[in-house]
Formats: sequence, structure tokens, C-alpha cells
Amino acid sequence: MGSVEPIPPTEKRRKNCCCKCLCCTIATFILLIVAIAISGLVVYIVFQPKLPKYSIDNLKVADFKFNYNMTLYARFTVKMRARNPNDKIGIYYEKGSHLGVWYTNTKLCGGSLPKFYQGHRNTTVLNVTLTGRTNDASALMTALQDSQQTGQVPLVLKVDVPVAVELGKLKLRAVRLVVTCQLVADSLSANNMITITASNCKLRPKL
Repeated sequence: MGSVEPIPPTEKRRKNCCCKCLCCTIATFILLIVAIAISGLVVYIVFQPKLPKYSIDNLKVADFKFNYNMTLYARFTVKMRARNPNDKIGIYYEKGSHLGVWYTNTKLCGGSLPKFYQGHRNTTVLNVTLTGRTNDASALMTALQDSQQTGQVPLVLKVDVPVAVELGKLKLRAVRLVVTCQLVADSLSANNMITITASNCKLRPKL
């Protein structure tokens, strides 16, 4: 018959040590998750954060012409309203934003938002000038003319902006937000009053 050799004491101690280290790591990880959850709950209760709101007041077409070389030049002025509904949270709009107006899959013009700070329960009105040039735009111009004849020109305003949240006196790291506004204008005639017949803006973080 064979004999069973006992496990050396040093090997037992090594296994017990590994088990203790693993248990400590798991316990620390669980405590960290609990601490983060509690901190998040405290921040939510104290500051009661709300998402900012955005809307488009009007759109002015300063220039919109189709040149002889098949190039479409556009210059729009967008009046955009940004509202911070929070009582205890400020918002820093940082440099590096991008704003554009699109028709179907073509970008007509673009620009950027100014850098500014928005205080508690504040509404800021922004007038932003956008310019752009589209080459080989004959098919695009035909489609735009067809839409204008119906009195419904579908446009999309896209804003990509870095913002930093201020909690009390603590300014957090900036994150990028994307605002997408689905618009319907009655016309894109230059130097005429453009009526926005439909507007819907949505906000999401940029991943």
C-alpha cells in the first residue's frame, strides 16, 4: 500500500497567506464601491443636480448663395438659449467647442461657442455666427430648393462642447457634452426673417 505524505507546514502557511490577501483585496474593493456609492448619494442629496436645457430662439441667414463654380457659401447667425436650472451648481463652458448646421448629411456652416461661466439658475442667450463653404454643391442646392418650396427645410444643429461642473467651490474635471437640435425652417433665403416651425434639442455626454 502507498503512504500519504503530509503537506509541509510552510506550504500550509503560504496557502493561508494567499487566502488572507485575496480576502483583504475583495473586502477593500467592496468598501471602495460602498464609499463611492455613499459619496454619490450625498452629492445628489446636497446638490440635487439637474441637466441644463437648450433651445434655439431664431435663425438668421445673413448670406446663402450658390456661386458660378458650383460652390455654396453660407453664413448663419444662431440665437441659442442655455439654461442652468440648478440652485447649487455652476457650469463652466470651456474652449474647444464645435457647432454646426447640417442639411441631411452635409454640413452647411460651422463655428464655436464662447468660453463663459454660467451661474446658479441662470439663462444665457448666445448669438453665434456660423460660416461654411460646400464644394460641388449643385445636387445639394437642388434638394434645398425642393425643400424650400414645401416650406419645410429640415436642419440639424449639433453642438460639441467641453463643460466643467462647479459643486460649491469645487470645480470638477471637464467632460464633453453633445447637444443635437432637430429644426424645421420655412426657408433659407438670405436677409429674410426665418421662421423655425419645429425645434427639439437633446443632450447626451460624449463617450
